[in-house]
Amino acid sequence: MMKHGMAYRQRDIVLIPIPFSDLKARKKRPVVVVSNDFYNNKTEDIVVVAITSNIQTKEYSILITQDDMEQGALPRDSMIRVDKIHNLSQSIVMYQVKT
Repeated sequence: MMKHGMAYRQRDIVLIPIPFSDLKARKKRPVVVVSNDFYNNKTEDIVVVAITSNIQTKEYSILITQDDMEQGALPRDSMIRVDKIHNLSQSIVMYQVKT
């Protein structure tokens, strides 16, 4: 859910529900908010890119490590998948990762 009426901020890492292919269950997946704060405050949506802990080098992926974090802890090295861009309603966010 949107945090206390405030929009999510650019660079926030949040968990969103992703349905399994049979649509009977969902899993939580991390994404990073890339839309700017002005957009996030003016609309009900956010633009995000996927994050994966599968660190195989792939085209359009960027490695993120604990050294890249401004604050907080990253559980493991991960890849930001800039080829996996999504426009989502802020209301579907399940949880904000404290960074």
